[in-house]
Amino acid sequence: MTRTLPQRLVDALPDAIGGRLRAPRYRYTTAEIPPPAPRLDAEVRLYIGPVNFAGQGHAWARAAERLPGVAAHASQFRAPGMPIFPADTVVPVNVYRFSRRWQRREFEAVARHYTHVLLEAARPLFGPLFDDDPIAEVAALRERGIQVGLISHGSDLRDPDRHRAIDEWSPFADGQWDREPEYRRQTALHRALLRATDAPLFVSTPELLLDWSPSTLLPIIVEQQRWATDAPVLAGPVPRVVHVPSSAYVKGTPLIEPTMRALHDEGLVDYRQVQGVPFAEMPALIAASDIVLEQFRTGTYSVAAVEALAAGRLVVVHLHEQVRQAVRDASGLEIPIVSATPATLEGVLRDIVARPDHYRALAAQGPAFAAAVHDGRLSAAALAEFLGRA
Repeated sequence: MTRTLPQRLVDALPDAIGGRLRAPRYRYTTAEIPPPAPRLDAEVRLYIGPVNFAGQGHAWARAAERLPGVAAHASQFRAPGMPIFPADTVVPVNVYRFSRRWQRREFEAVARHYTHVLLEAARPLFGPLFDDDPIAEVAALRERGIQVGLISHGSDLRDPDRHRAIDEWSPFADGQWDREPEYRRQTALHRALLRATDAPLFVSTPELLLDWSPSTLLPIIVEQQRWATDAPVLAGPVPRVVHVPSSAYVKGTPLIEPTMRALHDEGLVDYRQVQGVPFAEMPALIAASDIVLEQFRTGTYSVAAVEALAAGRLVVVHLHEQVRQAVRDASGLEIPIVSATPATLEGVLRDIVARPDHYRALAAQGPAFAAAVHDGRLSAAALAEFLGRA
């Protein structure tokens, strides 16, 4: 990142002054600067950051602590309006971007007191301390004796050309997505980082195993008890169907809305598309549903699908066979998810309505699957070799 002379001058000022001299949207106060990463009392000390998408950085930190002699800390930068998930340290985005005091102090704390680092989504851990260059950041950490690994959450690595070639429903299929250039830049940067550092790569969902080899599946984690419910499923005359898209385009919402509205108007289902629900209210929303429609473009399943499985709901997803096989290989289990594309969704839902007992039995497998694959045990096992605990 190239800084102008005025910006460099402001950067050099103490936080108490520089934080107030910036444009209003970039200001921060010294009270917002969190303390440095703590010194952990363990032989292996793991630092994870800086994005914590869907709370996964924090969840993986807790999973790593299942291994003997391991303690972990998860850090996240957060901008106003971003979803709130658990994290050990939350860094306001303006502090992350502009506070040289925080950047230097955090780097020094990690370099002195930690043994391992997992860098998420090819984003710098310490803001622009190393000129926004994660390659330079990894080199600096390694110079201090830190072992560094990388984590991909999805869009930071998924190759648009590969995905378009194997899936007609791909978000990259028609070349009309306005965010495609941004994702191409992200994936190019991530690949450059992987080539330059040769760091081990962990991927959060199985389809990403196709995007870089070698890589290791690091299963997403869901707090099982939070989603557990005794609410019956497919017990009423009209199934309650919910779709909660975090990104309407990526989830394929425009592709399924005409079908769902028609089935709703027909009275076959009670369909609701829901957005903007606080995370704390989501378990009740999912428990009140029978069927959860997750995504219909990427071919994989995400945190939201696992949450619905943990709640014993029937989950419908556009799912690639490669994803099913990767989960079989990792766990020996079948994913209890109903596969559908935008083209087959209507037929699938009509079959669910016609055969509720069959699908009720499938939904009943969800909690056990979610617990076996996504409660943190497999994630800890995936990290064991990197952390020297295999």
